[in-house]
Amino acid sequence: MRQRHLIDPDMLPALDARLAAFPGGFHAITDITERRATINALKAAESATSPHVVQQDLTVYGSDLPVRVYRPAAVNTSLPGIYYIHGGGMILGTVAGEDAAATLLCEQVQAVVVSVDYRLAPEHPYPAALDDCYAGLAWMHGNAAELGVDPDRLAIYGASAGGGLTIATALAARDRGGPPLRFMMPIYPMLDDRHETPSSHEITDIGIWDRAASVEAWNCYLAGRPADRYAAPAREEDLSALPPAFIDVGAVDLFRDEDIAFAQRLMQAGVPTELHVHPGAYHGAESLAPEAELSQRIWALRVDALKRALRRRVPDSQEGERVAVPPPGRGARRRR
Repeated sequence: MRQRHLIDPDMLPALDARLAAFPGGFHAITDITERRATINALKAAESATSPHVVQQDLTVYGSDLPVRVYRPAAVNTSLPGIYYIHGGGMILGTVAGEDAAATLLCEQVQAVVVSVDYRLAPEHPYPAALDDCYAGLAWMHGNAAELGVDPDRLAIYGASAGGGLTIATALAARDRGGPPLRFMMPIYPMLDDRHETPSSHEITDIGIWDRAASVEAWNCYLAGRPADRYAAPAREEDLSALPPAFIDVGAVDLFRDEDIAFAQRLMQAGVPTELHVHPGAYHGAESLAPEAELSQRIWALRVDALKRALRRRVPDSQEGERVAVPPPGRGARRRR
């Protein structure tokens, strides 16, 4: 592993343990069905719940799109909303596999989190995932009252492929006059199908989202078609009028350089942008090694940024206003 000396010492044991269990990393499991089953089983074992968070599985009418809603258990005021898009390179991942992160954001930010279970490639190539993500966001905004969400305090969050879809969905919302977003938090987003940056050539044998895995994922997602600006947001020329952004990425991450470049372009377009590049962090390190000091610092920065962005902006006299929050009804049905 050429970059081993660059990895944070507290994050290295978790990576070594994962590679000992899966030599060559998950990409070495060539059958995608087997790869998904392996990852889903690991995610299930790592899943975390909280007695302070209530979960509910729903299906959006008209599309049969599954979503999972997380809400602080003891709060019945209108809360900010976080629309959550899971990662997995457009080919892997589930809502259930993101329970720990979605629960953490719900509890620590004190927000309603809606996590979308979008369709995956290669069975469903672009634009299926984007269509699902946009449909789920529109549903969340349209059903804000039933969900107990303040529609004026809506953020969108996603990591890796979910980060790329976060930006693509924000672009779609901007261009279609869709739901207003106060904030977006694309975490080490997957943005550029071209793999031309230095970091995309450096990260080849980490075992966690190396170059070969990324090339395979993009091929599955695009299915032989050229990428447009919604498929690969790095191709978008006009980044103006997007919501304020927070981007973080590890210094030992394939996506490092494309994410830094994108953050710079957001700033140049007049979009308020906070960028963090974490020395020693590889792709997904804060989830794989959650007890590491760096992981805890990463999560603390994200939570703080979301709290600041979603803070209620009304006179103090209205801060204590309480609203009735009925169970989700219009536009959704419970999943059994």
